[in-house]
Amino acid sequence: MFTAATILWASMLLLSSTHVPEEEQETRKIRIYLDADRTGVPESGESIERGIRTALSQAKYRLGGHPVELVVRDHRGNSRRSAKHLREYLEDERGLAVFCGLHSPPVLANMEMIHKEEILMLVPWAAAGPITRYRTEQNWIFRLSVDDTKAGHVVANHAITQRGHRAPALLLEKTGWGNSNKKTMTAALKELGVKTTTATWFNWSITEEAAKIILRNIARSGADAIFFVGNAPEGKTFAHAMTTIEPQWRLPIYSHWGITGGDFSKVIGAELRATKGFSLEFIQTRYSFLDQPNDEKGKQVLAHAMGLYPGQIKGVYDIKAPAGFIHAYDLTTILLAAADEIEFSGEIREDRLRLRLALENLDKPIRGLIKTYQQPFSAPKEGHPDAHEALGIEDLVMARYGEQGEIILIHD
Repeated sequence: MFTAATILWASMLLLSSTHVPEEEQETRKIRIYLDADRTGVPESGESIERGIRTALSQAKYRLGGHPVELVVRDHRGNSRRSAKHLREYLEDERGLAVFCGLHSPPVLANMEMIHKEEILMLVPWAAAGPITRYRTEQNWIFRLSVDDTKAGHVVANHAITQRGHRAPALLLEKTGWGNSNKKTMTAALKELGVKTTTATWFNWSITEEAAKIILRNIARSGADAIFFVGNAPEGKTFAHAMTTIEPQWRLPIYSHWGITGGDFSKVIGAELRATKGFSLEFIQTRYSFLDQPNDEKGKQVLAHAMGLYPGQIKGVYDIKAPAGFIHAYDLTTILLAAADEIEFSGEIREDRLRLRLALENLDKPIRGLIKTYQQPFSAPKEGHPDAHEALGIEDLVMARYGEQGEIILIHD
């Protein structure tokens, strides 16, 4: 049975507008925007940019037959600044799509605007569950990343069934992202017959002394582990606090992946991570250039990235915040495939609509780094909350840092 969106998509393929001469296409450069935090967690924004540029470069910076350029903006983790950048995109007659960055709050705060104004948003990192599940007939947000509705289950299952913990505490940043994780982690633990000892909230820019007080209180609650939801700046603060408090208060940490978006592994280096009683594992997606060194696709992509960034990427260890690169590369590859399925009208709002429908109706296999995608997205419908999620729970694993700060996947 065909959905209305599928029928509309088929009709548009058959009845697309007047053919645009090839020489005229050349003048119609398309712009893709990247709106991410380049200040607070610059490694994540830079990694996403490099993943996008690597995929675009392999396509010779052509999207659907048109030249394409990437416009990069820094919202610094601020939702209002992000809204300003989204308005800039809306006013751009050649602005086709927007990639967001690591932070979920700017996306959550601007979701009404995104759907009302029909902003085509692609999500290679931000993980909050509600992002792709806005109550609207037409969904304009597509994600290829960790999804918090699944992440809590992966973290909880690993900590409880693989590591044997029975009394975890939640330590969450005081944002919409932290709140969505509290719900999913609590539900996941309930399914495993486990209750949390406490749930503690913290604000951005917390001091180390305040972090120590929180960690001691969590240990006093009877917790035997901590589930941490935060980004690299606060992750560094809590991790350093954990290595310097009294040994009897140290607990193993099972973290969301926000800590990997900055310079966490550099600041909390191998020597600190070797502190007696300190243990840290975190969620990732199921691909690593290190874990699969003989993967031909991975070798091709890495070689291309090294050619694009000869001074910055000399080998696999130089790809910082690798999830950003990997997800952005795969998501851009899917975007390129969708663009090849439509005929551009020259009217940007119409082309955004056509591209959105194309993303929901891709039926050819698309080879990415994480996997080969078989229809990564579909039209939203009741009872199918993952319609705009390219990854499933089977694509998520836990990981740890190695001696050089590299991310090593854990295969349970």
